[in-house]
Amino acid sequence: MTADTPPSADLRKADGPLHGLSFQQLLLLAFLLIAGLLGVSSLRALYTLEQLMVQSRLGAAEATTLSTAAQALNQRGQALERAARQSLVLRDAPLRRSFNEMSVEAQAVLDQLHQGGLPEDQASQWRAHLDAVKALLDAPPERALENEQRVAEEFVTLEALHTAIVQSVQEINAQRNRALQDRVEASRRNVTHQVVGVIVLALVLALALGIWLARPFKRLEGTIRRLGENQLEAPVVISGPDDVRRVGQQLEWLRLRLLELDSDKARFLRHVSHELKTPLAAMREGVALLQDGVTGELNAGQREVTQILHHNTLVLQGEIEALLRFNAAAFEARQLQRSDTDLLALLEAQVEAQRLQWQARGLRVLVEGSAISLPIDADKIASAISNLLSNAIRFSPKGGTVRLSLSRHAGCVRVDVSDQGPGVAQADRDRVFEPFYRGIRQPDDAVRGTGIGLSIVQEYIVAHGGQVRLVEDGVHTFFRMELPHAA
Repeated sequence: MTADTPPSADLRKADGPLHGLSFQQLLLLAFLLIAGLLGVSSLRALYTLEQLMVQSRLGAAEATTLSTAAQALNQRGQALERAARQSLVLRDAPLRRSFNEMSVEAQAVLDQLHQGGLPEDQASQWRAHLDAVKALLDAPPERALENEQRVAEEFVTLEALHTAIVQSVQEINAQRNRALQDRVEASRRNVTHQVVGVIVLALVLALALGIWLARPFKRLEGTIRRLGENQLEAPVVISGPDDVRRVGQQLEWLRLRLLELDSDKARFLRHVSHELKTPLAAMREGVALLQDGVTGELNAGQREVTQILHHNTLVLQGEIEALLRFNAAAFEARQLQRSDTDLLALLEAQVEAQRLQWQARGLRVLVEGSAISLPIDADKIASAISNLLSNAIRFSPKGGTVRLSLSRHAGCVRVDVSDQGPGVAQADRDRVFEPFYRGIRQPDDAVRGTGIGLSIVQEYIVAHGGQVRLVEDGVHTFFRMELPHAA
């Protein structure tokens, strides 16, 4: 694969069951999964509610049936008493048949109560008393008056037993009602736990899917930032949804293309600079020969022309050397040799190195701050500080003060370089770090600069993960370098 063609599907891809799905499809899948969980929970809750309603209706119907049967048994008992006593006294066969029919009906009602939960002992007692009444009715006629009294006593006992049966039915209904309430409460707790569990699961699932889906975009953001900062060494490998991986493949193609273009640019600068230096050297030699009078004595006008040529060849040579220095700085910025370095000592060393320059202008150079050690490339940071200090000396008025302040802040270490010069013009502030750009405010008594010093400073500071910027404090503008604590 070349840098001229975008990468295809043969680049690394994430494996897994979701391989091949796009971001939109994964969002839809996540939505359907969460909606399915909530839907299943809602259906189960509705089913539980329906079951409880059915049980409640059945319980109410059974309670009504038992209460009705208990009342019916009491009524049958009263009717049985009248029929038994009349049959016993009158010895009437139809009355006896009526008694027998009502006793059968009463037995059926008693069986219904027994099936509904009536205790066996009460049912057995009721049947025993009824059998006793039947036995008295079947006794010889001469004992009718005596038996009529005993039948009355049996029905008094049955009346008390009816009262006990009614109380038993009420207790059965109360127990069943309490059991139903307990089931309702248990079902409510189960449904509550289920709904809360499903909601928590849905939230956890949504959070996990959100983090999982957002992770590739964070990697894309970091990759784009690295490409923007010209950090092109690491290959771009983005896993995740299919469309996000395709964007990662396009960024990998862009990285390779930028590497190729950067290499072409550096090679072009080297070749052009080298090709320009040769004819320039010949021009300088020719101008020198003319100035030395090798070709003959020059008149005043000719000497002025040769002086102009000599000056312009020196300026052109300076421009070419500046171009080479900038190209070398851009290349070296990617190859940091970090070591623990005392920044305060580094600042003092650069001030001492330029002592002749600032003493010649009658300046005071102050270094403020306490010792701070950072893992940095000391040579490159020294070069950056040297450029900022040289710039401050160049623009400071004679007798002025230049300050280098070192301080520690949250997440970074700052180096402020300020002077008492005119500052950077408003129109120049957006372009002050551009290569070969010279501001409109230039000192009258200083040599014209090349315009690459601040660009080299920015290359070296950005390579360390920091930043350099122009700060305005209301009166003056000054340069601030910020280096991160961690390498």
